[in-house]
Amino acid sequence: MKSFDDVLNRARNLDKKIIAVAKAENLEVLEAVEAARKLGISDAILVGEKVKILPLMEEAGLKEEDYEFFDVEGMQEAAMEAVKLVSSGKADMLMKGLVDTGTLLKEVLNKEYGLRKSPVLSHVAVFEVDTYHKLLVVTDAAMNIAPNVDQKIAIIENAIIVDKALGKDLSKVAILAASEKVNEKMPATVEAEKILNTGIRGAILGGPFALDNAISKESARIKGLTSPVAGDADILLAPDIEAGNILYKSLGFLAKSRGAGTIVGAKRPIILTSRADDEDTKMNSIALAALIAEKMKED
Repeated sequence: MKSFDDVLNRARNLDKKIIAVAKAENLEVLEAVEAARKLGISDAILVGEKVKILPLMEEAGLKEEDYEFFDVEGMQEAAMEAVKLVSSGKADMLMKGLVDTGTLLKEVLNKEYGLRKSPVLSHVAVFEVDTYHKLLVVTDAAMNIAPNVDQKIAIIENAIIVDKALGKDLSKVAILAASEKVNEKMPATVEAEKILNTGIRGAILGGPFALDNAISKESARIKGLTSPVAGDADILLAPDIEAGNILYKSLGFLAKSRGAGTIVGAKRPIILTSRADDEDTKMNSIALAALIAEKMKED
């Protein structure tokens, strides 16, 4: 898949997925799940206070009969019940509504009924950028502040799950830093070398790379880089959350791009859309999660 049109078309051709929305008293989230329902990608179970959800549905033009409800009060209670719906198999994906991210993730990590699978939960974004020749995966822009080598390996493994859902059998992973040379004064370059020496199943690793070397074949040629990842990366691994967040927002706000994002590392994908996200991004995120959920079932 090389574009979000490909992602949306693929998601529409899958068996329809079910989203459990935690604390569904949120207008923007309701609009997003309605758009996905109309496209035939997913239906939703709305978890929260029904008396508060219904007026918002009316405002957004949603019909009550098109949705299933799980009427429950309280933020923690709604998060718990939404997670249980996914862990029990009644829903395929979890979506954040009017609930704190920390509260939702605490329930995701609950040992009794939670969804934790990987040792690390991480944010994975996908971008379609006019100046790049394929969909580009960026991680981690929102979850892990200063990951160590082991955590970075887990973050890469999470990103590979997303890349597989996009149709890749083998992912080219660029480990980003400010230079392509290992320098003891630049920890990101040292950690990149350690990750390369470890190796990761399902990936061709390259790095350390400055960003241009990862995504520009001309820059890689000038620098004399012969790695198959150079200039052709599928996945960009940021050295820390500051770099990841700046890269993510630069692509989203300064470049001509389309995007999507999800939390990976759980047994099923978690959709966390922001109020700053446009309708296209929210729709893309749900479609991307549907592809990931399908791939997780196959595996």
